[in-house]
Amino acid sequence: MKKQSLKINPKTILVTFIALFVLLVFSQGFYQVKEQEQAILTMFGKVVRVDTAGLYFKIPFVQSAHLIDMTTHGIGIGYTIKDGQNITVDDEGVMITSDFNFVDIDFYLEYKVSDPVAAYYNSEEPELIMKNMALACIRNTVVNYPVDDVITTAKGQIQAEVKEKLQNELTDKKIGLMVVNLSVQDAEPPTEEIVQAFKSVETAKQGKETAINNAKKYQSEELPKAEATADKIIQDAEAKKQSRIAEAEGQVARFNEMYEQYKLQPYITKKRLFYETMEDVLPELKVIITDGQTQQMLPLESFSE
Repeated sequence: MKKQSLKINPKTILVTFIALFVLLVFSQGFYQVKEQEQAILTMFGKVVRVDTAGLYFKIPFVQSAHLIDMTTHGIGIGYTIKDGQNITVDDEGVMITSDFNFVDIDFYLEYKVSDPVAAYYNSEEPELIMKNMALACIRNTVVNYPVDDVITTAKGQIQAEVKEKLQNELTDKKIGLMVVNLSVQDAEPPTEEIVQAFKSVETAKQGKETAINNAKKYQSEELPKAEATADKIIQDAEAKKQSRIAEAEGQVARFNEMYEQYKLQPYITKKRLFYETMEDVLPELKVIITDGQTQQMLPLESFSE
């Protein structure tokens, strides 16, 4: 009995290929955008369009759709929520007031995406950037109020100012987010440990200022002394300079006078200079002037010595 050979119909292969291609196009080409979403359609890294809710088609493997959540989200500033409990974050919540006291203040920030393209492309972590901006705005606002007002009557004004400042910052930086609402959750004095830590910081700052003031005092005391010493040295040098100049001028005048005498009697002047020089070089030597005849002698010093 002969076995029948398995025959593959080319039409069957073609139909199967077409069916797979159509299935791939449908699975990769269409995408659904929900009510609270928007989709950024890109091709080769460039934005083609932004889609709202609905069913859309894109070219498979060429175009990409990035879904952006447009719902409102919320984050805590000064605290975090873990297992349903609020946990204080001291680095965020503790702030200084205008009367140099400390307050532990918590905010709840609600935000959403205002520009999906900017939120997707302009920064990698827009939420973190927004939180840092919010912290800066809160600190810059709380520092203008005394601690009693922050804890009691000024909460509404503070949150309004912070919201306005933060929204202006978000608009300037163009990270694609907007503030929906900002509210003060709680404001109270910080814990004793934090107060002591800040007091230590303030003590260190005061020590620094004291050291600076002492250094400035020492400078103000020693600098005039140094300047006076420098002036005295300069004056002494100037006086010595004038003395040397006067001495040199006197020697020049004396030389000129000698030269005038020399011009009148050069021979006698030469002789006199020679004798004076010999007296200086040999002070113990007795010099006697003679004309070569022993009958006539003229000593240069007194014979009575």
